[in-house]
Amino acid sequence: MMRTGPVKALGAMSGTSLDGVDAAVVVTDGVTILEFGDSAYRPYSEAEQAVLRAALGKWPGADLAAASEIVLGAHREVLSRFEGIDVVGFHGQTLAHEPRGRGTHQLGDGAALADALGVPVVWDFRSADVALGGEGAPLAPFFHWACAKWIGADKPLCFLNLGGVGNLTWVDPAAAKPEAPGALLAFDTGPANAPLNDLMTQRRGLAYDEGGALAQQGRVEEGALELFLDEGFFRRMPPKSLDRDDFSVMLDLVRELGDADAAATMTGMAATAVMVGMEHCPSPPDRVLVTGGGRKNPVMMEMLRAGLDCPVAPVEDVGLDGDMLEAQAFAWLAVRVARGLPTSAPGTTGVATPVGGGQLSRPERRSESVA
Repeated sequence: MMRTGPVKALGAMSGTSLDGVDAAVVVTDGVTILEFGDSAYRPYSEAEQAVLRAALGKWPGADLAAASEIVLGAHREVLSRFEGIDVVGFHGQTLAHEPRGRGTHQLGDGAALADALGVPVVWDFRSADVALGGEGAPLAPFFHWACAKWIGADKPLCFLNLGGVGNLTWVDPAAAKPEAPGALLAFDTGPANAPLNDLMTQRRGLAYDEGGALAQQGRVEEGALELFLDEGFFRRMPPKSLDRDDFSVMLDLVRELGDADAAATMTGMAATAVMVGMEHCPSPPDRVLVTGGGRKNPVMMEMLRAGLDCPVAPVEDVGLDGDMLEAQAFAWLAVRVARGLPTSAPGTTGVATPVGGGQLSRPERRSESVA
C-alpha cells in the first residue's frame, strides 16, 4: 500500500491513434484532484508508427520484440524527464481488445519500466475488469467524475473523448463516489479518429486530416452513413467497448468516394455515432465537454453542435487539458489501484462489481497483483 495523503502521480498514455506518448502529473489522494502538474509529449516517428501499426491485432506469444522496445523506450524517454514522482501509471499500447473472447492486450512491461525509472509503476489496468466479466474499457470515466468535481459541476454532464475510438461518459456530479450506483454511465460510441487517420495515410500519406481541411471540401454520402449505422454495435446496450479496428468496414464503405467526400463521410460517421450513443444517457446532459484529438477538428465539432441538444465545447473551456486528460487519468487511477480503490464499476464497463485490479511493480522487479 502507498503512504496516506496526497502523492505526486505521473500518468502515461499511448492511444490507438499511434501518434505518441502523453505524460502528465496529478497531485491526488486517489479521490480528489488537488493539483495538475507538468506534462510532456513524445511523438512516435513514422518508422516507429509503422512497426506499431504492424503489431495491431496481435496477442501475447507473437513476435512483438521490436514493438515492445519502441513502447518501452518511448515511455522511458518521456517519463524520465519528471522528478519527485511517487508512482507512475503506465497504460501501455493497446494492440488487441476482445473482452468477450481472448481478453485485452496492452503491450508494455511495467516491471521493466519501474526498474528503468526507479519508481513504482502501476500497469495492466484492464485485465482484472475483463476477468470479472467487464468490457475493460473505457477506464477514464472514474477520472471524469473527479474532473466534474474539480470544475464544480452541479448538473449532469458528459465527457466525450474523441481519440482513435470515441467514448462517452455521463456523470452525475452529485454522486459521493464514482462507484456509487447511478454516478456514471460510460461506453464507446464508435470509431472516431483511427479510421479517418488510416484513410489519410492511405490516400494522402498524411497522419490525419489537419483542421478538418479535407473533410471541409467534401460532402457526407448518406448511403454509406446508413450502412455504417446498420452495424450491430449500435443496437447493443451500454456499457460496451470496441477494438481500434472493429470498424475497418468504414474504409470499404467509402472506397468509391473521392478523397474529400470520403473524409467528410468518415467524419460524419464518427459524429453520428456519438449522436446515437447520447440516446442512452440516463438524463439529458447540461453540456458535452470534448477531449482528445477530435476536438481540434472544426468539421467534427460543428457536426456535433448541429446534432446534439446541448452546448458542445472543448474541455479547455472549463480549464482542463484535452491533450493530456487521459494521461492525467492514468496518474489518478494509479493512486487508486495502489490504495485498493475501485477503478471501474457496472455502469462504466459492465463488470459485475466495482473493481480496481492491476499490477504494481516496484523497482528491482518486485511485483504484486492488486485487486
